[in-house]
Amino acid sequence: MKILVAVKRVIDYNVKPRVKSDGSGIDLAGVKMSMNPFDEIAVEEAVRLKEKGAATEVIALSCGVTQCQETLRTAMAIGADRAILVETAVELQPLAVAKLLKAIVDKEQPALVILGKQAIDDDCNQTGQMLAALLDRPQATFASKVEVADGKARVTREVDGGLETLSLTLPAIITTDLRLNEPRYVTLPNIMKAKKKPLEMVKPEALAVDVAPRITTLKVTEPPGRKAGIKVPDVAALVDKLKNEAKVI
Repeated sequence: MKILVAVKRVIDYNVKPRVKSDGSGIDLAGVKMSMNPFDEIAVEEAVRLKEKGAATEVIALSCGVTQCQETLRTAMAIGADRAILVETAVELQPLAVAKLLKAIVDKEQPALVILGKQAIDDDCNQTGQMLAALLDRPQATFASKVEVADGKARVTREVDGGLETLSLTLPAIITTDLRLNEPRYVTLPNIMKAKKKPLEMVKPEALAVDVAPRITTLKVTEPPGRKAGIKVPDVAALVDKLKNEAKVI
């Protein structure tokens, strides 16, 4: 069985993003970039399924600028067998990414596609669902446990009322939640091995996919700073302020 894992290059989660002075977007100059944490969990899960014997090959896929090769090398250091980069300088939105993924899925025919549930830069949480719709394949989102056997995937996901378990007939799409696993530490020997693994590069034009943005960002602003809190002497004073000043009750 072949597993395809989509990964995205984003600003490292430890870095505080800076808005450009003209408000046109986020300043990426000199900013540390890394793999989206949810995608890292997706790669780890795919590698674990291969180690259990449920899969024979893990392919990492990324869409974006040339520097995404670094992210794909990290995925291969975790355990992916090879990688594909759909190289483009165009700002990719979820629908465009889903169409690119569909084109690669049609070519590679993986039995399972695993994605992070969302990226920490745009928080869209759309690509996995859009891909499932385009491919007309079953999907399970926000997976906290995945088991694959006998042509089916058994996925446990967290919902408001507790846990929900779904059974999917492969081929299928799965998006990962934080509690699915803890990604392994990437060792130096594996980083060196990843440099020798194959990395294929293609252009959106070669896949016959239009990646032109459908949504225009008008302005990006930082959230307003939080006001300092105040202390109240008793419950009555708290209720009075909530009612008459904050007007929330």
